[in-house]
Amino acid sequence: MAGSKVTPLYQQIFEELKGAIESGEYDPKDRIPSEPELSERYGVSRITVRRAIEELCSEGYLVKQQGRGTFVSMPRINRRLLQYEFARSFTQVCEDNGMKAGAHLVNRLIVPVRSEEAQFLKLNEDALLLYLQRVRTADGQPIFEENIFLPYVGYESLLHRSLEDVSIFNLIGEIHGSIPAHTPQRTIEAVRATSEQASRLAIAANDPLLYLNVHFADEHGEPVCIGRQYYVGSRYRFVL
Repeated sequence: MAGSKVTPLYQQIFEELKGAIESGEYDPKDRIPSEPELSERYGVSRITVRRAIEELCSEGYLVKQQGRGTFVSMPRINRRLLQYEFARSFTQVCEDNGMKAGAHLVNRLIVPVRSEEAQFLKLNEDALLLYLQRVRTADGQPIFEENIFLPYVGYESLLHRSLEDVSIFNLIGEIHGSIPAHTPQRTIEAVRATSEQASRLAIAANDPLLYLNVHFADEHGEPVCIGRQYYVGSRYRFVL
């Protein structure tokens, strides 16, 4: 009939799979049927199935794991951004949400300080920083890319310490004597994932990320480090 609207096939598959996830037919971490299996089930092409899957991944219902398949995402992690007086580590935030935090080291470099970093960290313009890059996970699912910048002098031992599945805050506490406690400056903006970030975080290139730039100070207000983190928007939620 003229003027009638027919729901696209990929949208029908999207809604059916979304409903199955929301109703509990699929639990978090469950592997959903493969594209060929879904194509046969619904009698549609794999291209149609793939589009539905990509939409579900973009909205945070599913996550693709290379070589393993597509899985139901964990519930979003909620982090209260303004209510806490003190800074909280990702490990603590995961505990708040009943999840186990993990970390995988991507890069560990000595880099020159930039003017903004030197000003906050009270360093000379020719000082060096220790740059630590990791992927942080919750119950094994990638949540964000962590980029930490510390004064090299005083933290040299982190060049040789294991940074797998450990809290940076706790390591800083061992070396510094106290963990980061305050965030005198922090900004949040929306950005898009680069191809490298997408590969590390199991998302698609150009998917939305939340970029959080934070300056951390200790309990006495002395500067400790700078964090520049890229959170998967569909897996992490800041609660104001």
